[in-house]
Amino acid sequence: MGKIFYMMGKSSSGKDSIYKELIRRRELDLKPVVIYTTRPRRSNERDGVQYHFITVERMQEMQRAGQIIELRSYDTVQGIWYYFTADDEHMDLVHENYLMLGTLESYRKMCDYYGNQQVLPVYIEVEDGERLIRALEREKSLAVPQYEEMCRRFLADQKDFSEEKIREAGISRRFSNNGEMQDCVEEAAAFIRENL
Repeated sequence: MGKIFYMMGKSSSGKDSIYKELIRRRELDLKPVVIYTTRPRRSNERDGVQYHFITVERMQEMQRAGQIIELRSYDTVQGIWYYFTADDEHMDLVHENYLMLGTLESYRKMCDYYGNQQVLPVYIEVEDGERLIRALEREKSLAVPQYEEMCRRFLADQKDFSEEKIREAGISRRFSNNGEMQDCVEEAAAFIRENL
């Protein structure tokens, strides 16, 4: 059986960049798990790459068909956005290993669905002050910065990734991205190789 290496961390922890770097590594041969969302696509995003962008109506159809493994919603300043993982034709856990990006809540639901032996956590951690600086710099670079949403995400992550919730999820190993990102990438890649 294949494995799902589940990468997660608070916003602006660098997990997206680390994810991309690990997916590029041929020796790991990890396939991406692309989840679904109803949120608007950002200018630098492509459908089927970062997310499968769909309507709420299509999500409800998939729900009725029993295809949704885990679903979460966020009440943002722009309305309610849904994110979910589907059991569909995109995953072949019998023959392939995957790298997935998501939240602590969705990690736990994936473990419930596939089992703890198949879903292994890769928790990326960054000191909160550094995360806030990174988030602000990223937001300032956008054509239309959404500072209020940035602040909401930062505060929500403090609760969503509390130490208590991390412990309850059974996550004991953390990958620090406080220094050079490449160091964190190498540490995560070594962990993945050890567990393939």
